[in-house]
Amino acid sequence: MGRLFGTDGVRGLANAKLTVELAVRIAGAAAAVLAAGTDGRRPVAVVGRDPRASGEMLDAAVTAGLTAAGVDVLSVGVLPTPAVAFLTGAYAADLGVMISASHNPMPDNGIKIFAAGGHKLDDAVEDRIEALLHGERTPDRPTGAGIGRVRVPTDAAARYLEHLAGATTTPLTGLTVVVDCAHGAASGVAPAAYEAAGATVIAIGADPDGLNINDNCGSTHLDGLQKAVVEHGADLGLAHDGDADRCLAVDAAGAIVDGDAIMAVLALAMRDSGELHENTLVATVMSNLGLHLAMREAGIEVVTAGVGDRYVLEELRRGSFSLGGEQSGHIVFPSHGTTGDGVLTGLRLMERMAVTGSSLADLASVMRTLPQVLVNVPVSDKTAVAGHPAVVEAVAAAEHELGDSGRVLLRPSGTEQLVRVMVEAADDTVARVLADRLADAVAAV
Repeated sequence: MGRLFGTDGVRGLANAKLTVELAVRIAGAAAAVLAAGTDGRRPVAVVGRDPRASGEMLDAAVTAGLTAAGVDVLSVGVLPTPAVAFLTGAYAADLGVMISASHNPMPDNGIKIFAAGGHKLDDAVEDRIEALLHGERTPDRPTGAGIGRVRVPTDAAARYLEHLAGATTTPLTGLTVVVDCAHGAASGVAPAAYEAAGATVIAIGADPDGLNINDNCGSTHLDGLQKAVVEHGADLGLAHDGDADRCLAVDAAGAIVDGDAIMAVLALAMRDSGELHENTLVATVMSNLGLHLAMREAGIEVVTAGVGDRYVLEELRRGSFSLGGEQSGHIVFPSHGTTGDGVLTGLRLMERMAVTGSSLADLASVMRTLPQVLVNVPVSDKTAVAGHPAVVEAVAAAEHELGDSGRVLLRPSGTEQLVRVMVEAADDTVARVLADRLADAVAAV
């Protein structure tokens, strides 16, 4: 068995790569690592899922693995990933488990694990869990009264909605929003949260049947949302993914406002309100150069992290910063949550509109997105590319040609023998020509 944990838990085709047997073992190993040392107190885990059909099966398997290890399970049902992270802390649980493959198609599923307080696991903890999975010794299991019990809290969704309500102070009265819930975990709570804050809400993609999650809807398919916003004459549209840790937006004219633009708007809002610690935003290496230029113009520093919200979280914690995120729409507010929260992002974005009286298009215009070309290059050994003399020379030549008007990034894929070549430039043709030239250099290695 190779390394299971990716940048966001364990993910794969449900009932093929991600089996019931594996889910039981992962849950048991997570319990052994995260629920140890409770000094006689019964350890507790929060378990939630998104609505995809295989989630029912995997929920049962994870619950079985945890209870077999002597852990009591609080089964909160279908809720967003950030809700499970929040409830892990709110219920003072020893760990939390979210069963979701986020924006992936319905046949996939995943297991995300949170430590006490709702924090994502670092590499060292994941390695300890994997070491137990690779071990041959069957762990000792309790019997009789030592077996874990399962309870279903009746206040889980209400607690999360109350938490969201405390994140904004300005009513959203007068704003009309179309929200695409991706037939996912946001289907119940996102419209409720936006209505509670005062907005008029038109919900689409909010009828999950277990099979339609992310199916031509949500943050990876924005066409339907763009059309609905224009048809309804709404002020904006918000799109979530299957587990609602992402949020992308659409302005009143149907133009897409991506995660970089959302971060620009929120960074300015938090700077003006005094919430932006050290006047710093954390973004990833994939964020557009236009974000960096806009923040520089606004006097805001940008700290760059690796791709993946766990790396954004690490930088946020390291500098005690107050805002970070990704181009994909994972936005993190450490004072309100331990992971990306799409519904919270939507609330804060609309609050900025309400406070300023500005349209989303006007707010997002602070940032000009530079043309960005991404080429995936198959290679035989992705680790050998970056230091190869021919590639180093090609990168240096491209950077010299771009000067301060663009940038180059070569990044090995985390899961495949690919190198991702990214070029940004003020002109799309220049970006494409340079990207193709660099891709040829990489392919020749």
